[in-house]
Amino acid sequence: MSAALTPARTASPAPPGIGLQSRRWKPETLRHPFLPVRGALTACVPNVVKTIFSVKKNSATAMNRSDLSRQSLTNLPNILTYIRMATIPVIVVLLTPPASMNSSNLAFLLYVLASITDYLDGILARRRNLVTSVGKLLDPLADKLLTSAVLIMLIPLGKVQAWLVFLIIGRELIITGLRSIAAGHGLILNASRMGKNKMVSQTIALIFLLPSVPRIDWMLDYAGLFFLWVSVVLGYWSAMDYFSHFYREAKRRSQSKE
Repeated sequence: MSAALTPARTASPAPPGIGLQSRRWKPETLRHPFLPVRGALTACVPNVVKTIFSVKKNSATAMNRSDLSRQSLTNLPNILTYIRMATIPVIVVLLTPPASMNSSNLAFLLYVLASITDYLDGILARRRNLVTSVGKLLDPLADKLLTSAVLIMLIPLGKVQAWLVFLIIGRELIITGLRSIAAGHGLILNASRMGKNKMVSQTIALIFLLPSVPRIDWMLDYAGLFFLWVSVVLGYWSAMDYFSHFYREAKRRSQSKE
């Protein structure tokens, strides 16, 4: 009975300052809409960084000291690649609007010479056993830079539509990224026959589009656009081949690990 009549104990008031921390705002308790995005980025960024460093590690392993020697860097195939890269800014200046007929024809001659060096450096490197890691890196890079620069400069001249150039350059960026990811996993995606035919079609297209001959300009433009569309079809066809090859190889490796 006495226990039932015992008054309930009241909590003594907390000293001043105690309990305020529990009512203070804490960053982790805020339900911000961008927190899931931050979490996704936190989980994704380390994997991206790991892939980049693995690619650099594989590249550094493949490129030994002999590839960085003076004799290797200055062999004839690499010198031809340097010359091809040096023609890029000159062609860009010549095609800067308003480009005259003489400057367009001079850019055409330089592009033809650069394309010839692209053909010669591969033959010399294979026949004279002068294939180096530097050459393997710079040769396709020089080709992409040269083709992209010429295509971009042809847009303000009205020779090529911007969206068509976007399709061509976008495909190159996608395949370059795929090759980097594949190299990070120890898989080398060599250029296929279709990819080489794509490059030949692009070269022929630009040879038709660059010169300025008043009487047959329209014929040259039509021929150039035809071969450019052929290169787009071959380019995306070969891109699907690269992706399917990468998928098959990744699937085979995952099954072998299991």
